Amino acid sequence: MPDNSFDVVSKIELPEVGNAIQQAMKEIQQRYDLKDSKSSIELNEKDHKILLASADEYKLKAVIEVLEGKLVKRKVPLKGLTYGTLIPSAGSSVKQEISLQQGIPIEKAREIVRKIKDSKLKVQAAIQGDLVRVSSRDRDTLQSVIKLLRDADFGIDVQFTNYRTI
Repeated sequence: MPDNSFDVVSKIELPEVGNAIQQAMKEIQQRYDLKDSKSSIELNEKDHKILLASADEYKLKAVIEVLEGKLVKRKVPLKGLTYGTLIPSAGSSVKQEISLQQGIPIEKAREIVRKIKDSKLKVQAAIQGDLVRVSSRDRDTLQSVIKLLRDADFGIDVQFTNYRTI
């Protein structure tokens, strides 16, 4: 029976996102080109979304650049962001929604399990809700699986948590 296990997850730390948004708003209010653009960035923690608004498309692009810079500094993976379409608002202003990834979608989880099974390593991989649990008797084999998954690109950011040895 397998004694060692770890979880493959895809999570974004919302407090870090909140801090990055505060820093970005500070910079936007001080930047000359964005000073009177009525730009805003709001975090909707319940729906895992960031709401952006600005005077026009070019200023919105500048706001996104500032936000992405702050997110990268706080080690929030940009792969975990999904950009919605631009929504024209009153006047020439525009809005955009960014969805934050929380959990691994089922089709990506299946891809991860298939990649592990194709590697022929002696491990069990099981999808449990929005994470993939990988277990094995041998810790070195688990390390090999982590390396395998780090080297593969699934289009989402993955972290390895809950590393247990018994």
